[in-house]
Amino acid sequence: MMQEFQELSKCALGELSKVFERVNGKEIRMLLDKIKSAEHIFLLGAGREGISTKAFAMRLMHLGKDVHWVWDDTTPAVKEGDLFICACGSADVSHENTICGNAKREGAYLLLLTPSSEGFLLSIADAVVKIPAMAYKAVYHSEEEYVPTAQMMGNQFEQALFIFFDVIVMMLKDEMGLTNEDMEKRHRNVE
Repeated sequence: MMQEFQELSKCALGELSKVFERVNGKEIRMLLDKIKSAEHIFLLGAGREGISTKAFAMRLMHLGKDVHWVWDDTTPAVKEGDLFICACGSADVSHENTICGNAKREGAYLLLLTPSSEGFLLSIADAVVKIPAMAYKAVYHSEEEYVPTAQMMGNQFEQALFIFFDVIVMMLKDEMGLTNEDMEKRHRNVE
């Protein structure tokens, strides 16, 4: 049993390492710059991708950004020039298509994170960060666009997204001249 566990965990970690080796540095730079310059940031994701994205929203708040998780009832109106970040493996989920379309209509800058080569959200996004992982129902034009996986459904993309976001936060923290203590001071203190 432990041997199987060790082999499977090495397999998953090896896949993720290959995914991160293939992420585009220019896209990372663009994401960092957009987040640093944004006055208001809205984040959207669904399912396990949403869990990763909501965790990212929390860390952006710890960095001092004005950030809103779209599904919260306390989320304010999206306005012209706001940054709207959506993570969607297939780049084509009906309710995310609608919400992102509405955000664009209000003048938001739509930044999409996806591995997919096709999908409605790619057609309306202002910018795209490609995470070259396997995602549930994503469309790929060639094997160069993703890292093969032994995992089920969208696991690889969902895992990669969570770690990708955490690394982005570490980079932002350094670029913004913040410390772990600065971030911790913003953590919810009524728990």
